[in-house]
Amino acid sequence: MNTPLADKIRPNTLDDVVGQSHILGKGKPLRRIIESGRIPNMIFYGSSGVGKTTVARIIADNCGMKMCKLNGTSASVQDIKDIIADTDTIEGYNGILLYLDEIQYLNKKQQQSLLEDIENGKITLISSTTENPYFYVYNAIISRSTVFEFLPVSAEEVRPAVERAFRIAAEDMGLPIEIEDGVIEHICRGCGGDVRKSINTVELCVLGSCGSDKISVSLDTAKLLTQRSNMRYDRAGDEHYDTLSALQKSIRGSDENAALHYAARLLQTGDIISLCRRLLVIAAEDIGLAYPQAIPIVKACVDSALQLGMPEAKIPLADAVILLATAPKSNSGNEAIIAALKDLETYGSPEFPRHLQNKHFDGEGAKIKGQHYLYPHDFKNHWVEQQYLPDILKDRVYYEYGDNKTEQLAKAYWDHIKNNSQ
Repeated sequence: MNTPLADKIRPNTLDDVVGQSHILGKGKPLRRIIESGRIPNMIFYGSSGVGKTTVARIIADNCGMKMCKLNGTSASVQDIKDIIADTDTIEGYNGILLYLDEIQYLNKKQQQSLLEDIENGKITLISSTTENPYFYVYNAIISRSTVFEFLPVSAEEVRPAVERAFRIAAEDMGLPIEIEDGVIEHICRGCGGDVRKSINTVELCVLGSCGSDKISVSLDTAKLLTQRSNMRYDRAGDEHYDTLSALQKSIRGSDENAALHYAARLLQTGDIISLCRRLLVIAAEDIGLAYPQAIPIVKACVDSALQLGMPEAKIPLADAVILLATAPKSNSGNEAIIAALKDLETYGSPEFPRHLQNKHFDGEGAKIKGQHYLYPHDFKNHWVEQQYLPDILKDRVYYEYGDNKTEQLAKAYWDHIKNNSQ
């Protein structure tokens, strides 16, 4: 069976690992731990193809431990027990390092089966996950492990690996290679920080460009084979929520260009629904009363997009993104309802003021007879002073007028009314 190119050029030392200098550079934490030879239980967290498995293999080789590998998508409790049984054999004399890929797919019972043996040191666990371990990994495993985050690799860091991959692939084919200008840059930039995907793309480019006497890799071929591979996205994973978070924070920060970038990322994956829902939230939460018309306008843009479908849907959604990003901002309504809800948690549901209740007679035990409700429309400017909040909360102020033009005009109006009414 042919060995994939990515496996052929897999690094054998920490110095050969692409990227991750924040934890593997000279004097950095993970490098020091590995060089000490005393390996703790660890969780490697990061997107695919950034070196998690490679570093685990280097650790196992350097510390003389037997490495066993399981994948969370297919591993069973019995598989784990079989590996633990090897600790009492000659093979397990120097210890067993269990590399558990995609640990988030193990259920709670499967993860619990590891606890006793990683606690007593029978096995050393290095697990990896593409999802946030604090959400997906059993707390008892996390408390016994150190979490290291592996970051996407920059295009500049990927370049040496891509160049080396082209060189080795050409040597394997026994043919000279010609690479058009821009090919290497496109692959490095287009694979979204995934080193393995970059090398796999190199292999495809070479296989798809072989002639009888040479290999000629064109930019068009590279673009075709790299297509959309830079979109790291999972609608149920961290990348989904990070993209939505980045979109909302960019709009809140009034950066329309960044907002359009993150909206485009959502559109590129076809995730129109998530984009529409988040824009509706932003209109109320972050623009709110500073520009109340934003809510119906964004609703109209969303309705249009859902009726049109892609690719035309991108036009009204882009309009909505730009409108929200460039609109005045206010979170006064959101802060007001949060404050009101907090009082409900503290005081429950206090009794209504008598004059607001929906009843028009009094029992014999009523302390105050008569409803005494003042009908505002009977008074000047349709306003009259009376208590509306329950007695225990009667002096509460939940809403503070924002410092934007719209809310300040409303404040000035009501200050005038309330200060000049009889």
